[in-house]
Amino acid sequence: MIAVANAPCSYGAFEITVGIDPNVPDSLPLLDDVARAGYAGIDLGPVGYLGTGDELRARLQERSLALAGGYFAVPFSDPEALDGELTRLDELLDTFDAARDGSAGTADTLPLPRPTVADAGSDARSAYPGRAVNDRSLGWDDAGWDRFAQALARIVARCRERGYEPTFHPHTATYVEAPWEIDRLLECSDVGVCLDTGHLLLGGGDPVTAVGAWGARINHLHVKDARLEIITAIIAESAPVEEIWRRRAFCRLGEGDVPIDRVLDGLREIGYSGWLVVEQDIIPDPADPPDQAAQDQAANREFLAARGI
Repeated sequence: MIAVANAPCSYGAFEITVGIDPNVPDSLPLLDDVARAGYAGIDLGPVGYLGTGDELRARLQERSLALAGGYFAVPFSDPEALDGELTRLDELLDTFDAARDGSAGTADTLPLPRPTVADAGSDARSAYPGRAVNDRSLGWDDAGWDRFAQALARIVARCRERGYEPTFHPHTATYVEAPWEIDRLLECSDVGVCLDTGHLLLGGGDPVTAVGAWGARINHLHVKDARLEIITAIIAESAPVEEIWRRRAFCRLGEGDVPIDRVLDGLREIGYSGWLVVEQDIIPDPADPPDQAAQDQAANREFLAARGI
């Protein structure tokens, strides 16, 4: 079964905006919009944004929404920080525990939320999004990969101890971005991988090829469409990673250059079962119509429904 969720980043609420950008929408109207559009779940966003504890559970129950996952970026280049990261991970998993009953009677039929682990990157990688596919000097050396594998193993073990199977999210402008870096991730760990169609395109990969190559390891989906012309310009200019969102590289499903239908066909062929989280990351723009994000996410849900998902 594929269960379809939405994400706060589609409305402009994510790690680089919440608590920083005054135009980030309030969480309650956002939850209403997600439920109204027909999604079965929602990603967590920054811990606390949607609420915590009993408050979070009640908000989800009232809207018949389940929690699909939560993003967890780890500074793998700084192994001394890992103990503190494990404490922070426990806080995320505590939030998952609190929300487990948030699907109002459907919890037994929907997948559990995924701890969505990613590398936090560095200033050097943030300055060159999409470049590592052709410039391996931007990546870790063998010692760096060894440190990463050891730290990741501890993160994965903690998730499993708490009853959650994690996924690793290759993310633009981090040390696990380009296809060759994702291959190295899969070689040095047993963690599942989150296929993010937009970030993979930006990292120099082909989402259709990825489904065939990594199918057995794909255990979570972030489905987004992207405009290749904007991505190509950002890479050519060596523009910072924030330009991806400022220039609206991500768009409504079916309006960009990701072959969404072929990706979905490939996922059916491999028998994918789990969460499909629709993402259309934006930085809020007060010039947009007030209901623009809600309209976009309703259209994205209709796009998938028309394809039997």
